[in-house]
Amino acid sequence: MPTPQPRHDHQPAHAAYARRFLLKADSSRQLALLDLQAVDSRLDQIAHATSNLPQHREVAALEDETRTVDTQLVNARTALSDVQREVDKAESDVQLVRDRAARDRTRLEAGTGSAKDLQALQHELTSLARRQAELEDVELEVMERAESLGEHVTTLEALRDDLAARLEAAVAHRDAAMGEYATERDRVAGRREAVFGGVGDDLVALYERIRSSHGGVGAAELKQRRCGGCHIELNQVDMNRITKAPADEVLRCEECGRILVRTAQSGLGAAGSTT
Repeated sequence: MPTPQPRHDHQPAHAAYARRFLLKADSSRQLALLDLQAVDSRLDQIAHATSNLPQHREVAALEDETRTVDTQLVNARTALSDVQREVDKAESDVQLVRDRAARDRTRLEAGTGSAKDLQALQHELTSLARRQAELEDVELEVMERAESLGEHVTTLEALRDDLAARLEAAVAHRDAAMGEYATERDRVAGRREAVFGGVGDDLVALYERIRSSHGGVGAAELKQRRCGGCHIELNQVDMNRITKAPADEVLRCEECGRILVRTAQSGLGAAGSTT
């Protein structure tokens, strides 16, 4: 039988990483790091809130609706223009027949010409009367279509004006909300500059590297035996190690790899707290 191999407890890669790259920072710098994390978290929240304002969706929806109505309005105006040309042609056709009939009646009433010519004029007037009736029917149908299209254009223009007013109001509300967040962002960013100096470049560099790959959280408070980053409760072995660690040693969570900052609420007692 093969010789049994000794069992080794699995340790996350973060633990080995932490042991290879020990960093020292006095307790005030570590506590300042928690303040920096709080500031950065708020800046992230502001950025997220600004990008996801409900006013953005309202403005986008109104812009989409406006584009749709604009397209409909262009099409309706084009159709109305086309039909208006049909109306003009129908009116012209009717007028030509009326003018021809008027001339024929004048000649007929004057009685000039032979009996055959006068009879031909009478037949032509009869034909012109039928043609005029037909053309007037066409003219009426085209005018009705033009009237309907005109009403449709008027309706779309009113809708377009209403959308423009609503869009203007929505944009104003969105800009006001973004302005409020911008004011807070500037205020919080100013606080970040003040906190940044108290942390130190070396600790900030480690923090930023971890933060970039851990959802924006690079440092967390150890509170009541739990990591504030991954919220996993530490076992007693880890708690003993942390309690014995010097106050200026920068610790890392064995589970998530974030910087773990000890405070009075860590559950370590006076000996293990950085305060």
